[in-house]
Amino acid sequence: MNLVERVQAILLRPKQTWPVIAAEPTDVATIYRRYLVILAAIQALASFIGWTLVGGGMMGVSFKLPIVTGFVQTVVNFILALVSTYVLALIVNTLAPTFGGSKDFVAAFKLVAYASTAAFLGGIFNLLPALAWLGLIAACYSLYLIYTGLPVLMRCLPGKAGAYTAVLVVCMIVIAIVFAGVSSLFLGPGPMGFDSHTVGGPSVPGIGGAEVQIKTPDGATVTIDPSAMADMAKRMEEAGKRMDSAQKSGDSAAAGKAMGDILGAMTGSGNATPIAAADLKSMLPESIGDMKRSAIEAQGSEAMGIAASSAKASYDAGDRHAELSITDTGGLAGLATMAGWANLKVDKESDGKVEKVYKEGGRTVHEEYQKDGSHAEIAVILANGVVVAAEGSRIDVATLKGMVQALDLAKIEATKRVAKR
Repeated sequence: MNLVERVQAILLRPKQTWPVIAAEPTDVATIYRRYLVILAAIQALASFIGWTLVGGGMMGVSFKLPIVTGFVQTVVNFILALVSTYVLALIVNTLAPTFGGSKDFVAAFKLVAYASTAAFLGGIFNLLPALAWLGLIAACYSLYLIYTGLPVLMRCLPGKAGAYTAVLVVCMIVIAIVFAGVSSLFLGPGPMGFDSHTVGGPSVPGIGGAEVQIKTPDGATVTIDPSAMADMAKRMEEAGKRMDSAQKSGDSAAAGKAMGDILGAMTGSGNATPIAAADLKSMLPESIGDMKRSAIEAQGSEAMGIAASSAKASYDAGDRHAELSITDTGGLAGLATMAGWANLKVDKESDGKVEKVYKEGGRTVHEEYQKDGSHAEIAVILANGVVVAAEGSRIDVATLKGMVQALDLAKIEATKRVAKR
């Protein structure tokens, strides 16, 4: 089977393809040479083009990475992607007996390599940095591929596949943090060390209530709740059954919806329609204090059955400028509450710059600002996963926070999403 056929098969017919992969005589070197290197190169090239030639933008200002910086970043991330595949395969193999499976490193490597197909191809969205978030959706589908492949490749007990997958998700997060530290040796100001430990007692194969904490030297703390991972696994299993039925029906529309159901199950919010972009736009006021609205826009997008909507407005008063935005990721709203700094606590200050991440009730707040008032940013992840953010120049953080609070956050949180049919 050639590369294109394998990509199509693993993405569209995973349960039928895993037994074929399991029976194939091969080795790690061959999988690297004929499959992984090619997909990782596609992802790396797309990122290089997107961030050095196309560029991103923020607050009306476009920016691009210098060619040399972009090239170094591309090479480093390409190598780390290949290494992380091997590391995760080692973990998969080591954990197999815990979940009733059998150790077989080549099988474990097959599982991780081919399940990574969706995540690698999702890197194509980096060609247009504004669409890079769609790569996160593709990465979520890779989790489903792992889930379906574990009973076949690692021969784990069918009822343990969900818990096995959930533990691997935690391991992936830890690997990502470690490799971010390695990457910073080449791309950032310095290495980021970390310490991880379990809080509340040892974890068990069924993923009990113990939490995993990862602490960095600058005072940041990431907390991972394995119980939430276990809930995700159950939802994923139920959605997987619907995916099977959709595949058997041969109905492409049904298959597309089923894929959205799987992604929605993994993100914790279901395959929901986001709040309409026009409704978000109507929530942005014409003025806030003495700052008048100078521009406003709204947009919606959809990929792989997951939709998102957003609205953004600019405000000006003299030499002060700010942008206020509301973003609803719909089916990914649950992921918004889990991703990145949503489970992070930070309180640090250096060179006149302050950064804080903290909980405010059921909301997560991120503040970053210059003490001289020249620039400030604030973002709030609401309890329902909607993100309200503001960024301004020549504005202090208290004023910016007031702009966010001027919106009816409780009303936004209470807005009901409609489940897709």
